[in-house]
Amino acid sequence: MAEEEASRPFAGLSDVSIPEDIPVEGDISVPMGANKRDDEYSTLDEPVKETILRDLRAVGNKFIHVLYPKRSSALLRDWDLWGPLLLCVTLALLLQGGAADSDDQGGPQFAEVFVVIWFGSIIITLNSKLLGGTISFFQSLCVLGYCILPLTVAMIVCRIVLVGGSGTVSFVVRLLVVTASFGWSTFASTAFLADSQPSNRKALVVYPVFLFYFIISWIILTFSPSH
Repeated sequence: MAEEEASRPFAGLSDVSIPEDIPVEGDISVPMGANKRDDEYSTLDEPVKETILRDLRAVGNKFIHVLYPKRSSALLRDWDLWGPLLLCVTLALLLQGGAADSDDQGGPQFAEVFVVIWFGSIIITLNSKLLGGTISFFQSLCVLGYCILPLTVAMIVCRIVLVGGSGTVSFVVRLLVVTASFGWSTFASTAFLADSQPSNRKALVVYPVFLFYFIISWIILTFSPSH
């Protein structure tokens, strides 16, 4: 009998009773609300159409934050690279078919635009991290990519203006549009990145951002359709 009880060390616990005068605290019941919330955020059973529409709405909301820039964590909290990829592809396509100078040398090719945008964004992100920035790598890429939106809009306007000719008036209009978009992109990106940088090194972080958008702006301004 002793050997049987030794083989079952917890056998006697079933006979243990707790007196009623001893208070017992705690609740082992499983709340139904928690499971309901988990089911609401689960996308395993969600139709593909709803998932795509939700992602598109998220991208659209980030575009709105760029158009109305302010100190906000909207682009940092739920970062993604769909918007930057879409803007990069659009800008690269709009820059195709251009002549860089009078010798009819080809304008920026699709791959070249990709290299300028993504390599530039990576360099700025690494510079920010080395200077002690608290923003993550992909959060920085997200902000820099989404803030190309004003320059992409400027490229669309420039293409429309160039349809009417490439004279002095056309150049002045394009210069004003590109300059305004350049300032908009720079201001928007620094507004999102400002709080993640050390206060005594913000100038060292802003300068590469300024140079990055200036190069893209220069490519847009000097673009002329080939004939």
